[in-house]
Amino acid sequence: MPTDAARARGWTAAFAAYGQPRVRAMLFLGFSAGLPFLLVFSTLSAWLTQAGIARSTIGLLSWVGLAYSIKFFWAPVVDRLALPGLTRWLGRRRSWMLLAQAGLITGLSLIALGNPAENLSAIVWAALLVAFASATQDIAIDAWRIEAAAAELQGAMAAAYQLGYRIALLAAGAGALVMASRFDWHTAYLVMAALVGVGVLTTLLIAEPEAQVD
Repeated sequence: MPTDAARARGWTAAFAAYGQPRVRAMLFLGFSAGLPFLLVFSTLSAWLTQAGIARSTIGLLSWVGLAYSIKFFWAPVVDRLALPGLTRWLGRRRSWMLLAQAGLITGLSLIALGNPAENLSAIVWAALLVAFASATQDIAIDAWRIEAAAAELQGAMAAAYQLGYRIALLAAGAGALVMASRFDWHTAYLVMAALVGVGVLTTLLIAEPEAQVD
């Protein structure tokens, strides 16, 4: 049986893992990954319902989720393809993260500037861009996580990611709804687009892992 001192050392080592810079970075990357999810599903559906869009039409937005379901098709591309200019500057993993985050900001901004009552198709295409960029970011973050830390830190990396992801779901769900009620939907989505900057800043600050796919 482990002694009290051994247990204390175990707990200390476990908590020390969360002080590692790359583990802390996963908290912010998890936030960036979780932010878009509700914004193209339930939160967007709430806006469309308020705008008087038919429920049958809103239901078609579930097809946007296919971008997440079939991301394994382009995962090998993200894993191996170098982006001209960006990869030389940031490395393979971070370059794809930054490209995906640019897509998220663009897509969310287009949704914010749109009017579902007048041009629903533009909103739908912007939502598809957000979903595709979000799925791409997920692939890049997973690859970075695996390569950036040793096996003994992977549990802490995953836990930090999940915490950040859950916080982002609160922001994109309840947070966006509160902002929409106090201001308007356009403001709410512009704020959500600005919050993607958390992921952008993290991507620029973290180091590219040494392991690379040739």
